[in-house]
Amino acid sequence: MTILGLMSGTSLDGVDLAICNVSGASASIVAATTVPYPDHWHRRLASLEHSSALEYAKANVELGHYFGHIINEFLADKSIVIDAVASHGHTIFHQPLKGDVASAGGGAVGFTTQIGDGDAIAATTGLLVVSNFRTLDVALGGQGAPLVPIGDELLFGHYDACLNLGGIANISYRIDSVCVAFDICPCNMALNHLSARLGLPYDPEGENARCGILNERLSETLDNIDYYSYSIPKSIGKEWFVSDFWPLVEAADLPTPDLLRTVTDHIARQVAHVVEHQDIKSMLVTGGGAFNSYLIDLLCEYLPKVQVIVPDSLIVNYKEALVFAFLGYLRLTAQVNTLASVTGARCDSIGGNISGILPK
Repeated sequence: MTILGLMSGTSLDGVDLAICNVSGASASIVAATTVPYPDHWHRRLASLEHSSALEYAKANVELGHYFGHIINEFLADKSIVIDAVASHGHTIFHQPLKGDVASAGGGAVGFTTQIGDGDAIAATTGLLVVSNFRTLDVALGGQGAPLVPIGDELLFGHYDACLNLGGIANISYRIDSVCVAFDICPCNMALNHLSARLGLPYDPEGENARCGILNERLSETLDNIDYYSYSIPKSIGKEWFVSDFWPLVEAADLPTPDLLRTVTDHIARQVAHVVEHQDIKSMLVTGGGAFNSYLIDLLCEYLPKVQVIVPDSLIVNYKEALVFAFLGYLRLTAQVNTLASVTGARCDSIGGNISGILPK
């Protein structure tokens, strides 16, 4: 199949579109682009969790139509027949509960929401669409995240570990031949927030962090955040970042370069703490943070026995979109695309809702 994978990450740096050829357990990128969010969408998505139910419902549908519009523009000059779109959507809420799902009689249950209505995408593009990949797993008692590890396992299994440095740093690797994965800590979500204080969308190659001074007190404070002591499976979202992480950074009241230095070092050390306790000799690094040369330098410094591999820019930028195209392929061919060993759900599942209209 030829599937267009669409990914919008927590860092809000734009919408990744990747046309991918998928067959069996292989996938490759044919063409890809990133469409930056217009200012009004950036502002709207950044604050949507505080909006009314009506505004949330409108944003869900309107973002779906916007996704459909940019898909149509991307495909307009290409003579490529697309079989389907696989859309991750944009996460607004992510609050899965660890443990058993509550009974129908009452009690708290976990939930996750990714907006960008799949029906609206299908109506705008006329294409088959797979969306809402995470919700079934959460309903089964899982974290609903990360989902990329099944792609890591089948497409990039020749590496001992796959690290993604996106808005959140997450990793997948094997323990006794069983795939496990989880969110490690915030990454670009934090670094981009700090860079905005300097009038920058991000810290280019980590140059401002490199010029800063490491603050040991803040470093120790961040290391003691409760989440880091939790056992896997586990995952974090923007709500956790806002409530548990960011207030500690703001309270430090330090110059922005010092905050960038300390947070960048924190990310590298949290990754190293995970990796050094596993039998990992090679680690593929993707996501926007892979272009942060200072962060990569720190990873190499803290993990001298691990080969840290940054692939070509196409894979760095579009690996997640590629994997979601692969997840869409698995959904459309009725194959497992969500691993209980990763999420903690009570069983593997085939996640994703399918939308489509009859061709004219």
